[in-house]
Amino acid sequence: MNAEQVVELTRRTIEAAFWISMPVLLAAMLVGLLINIGQVMTSVQDMTVSTVPRLAAVGVILFFLTPWILHHLITFTVSLFSDFRIYTQ
Repeated sequence: MNAEQVVELTRRTIEAAFWISMPVLLAAMLVGLLINIGQVMTSVQDMTVSTVPRLAAVGVILFFLTPWILHHLITFTVSLFSDFRIYTQ
């Protein structure tokens, strides 16, 4: 396994991790931003007010995107194992 193959495998792995985690992180960030704007406007600084809606948003996103995430992971794994002979040399 040469350096180019290591770099390509690392790039593909990081890209897959990015696409899988992006919707969840984006939902948490948007909900957190909206809640923080609401907290600034109302001067309510309770940590529960910002944590519970963010966790709920992440749970809802994971519930609806689980099939897409699993499909992406399975596709990545199958493509990795189908080209596995290249990495063992």
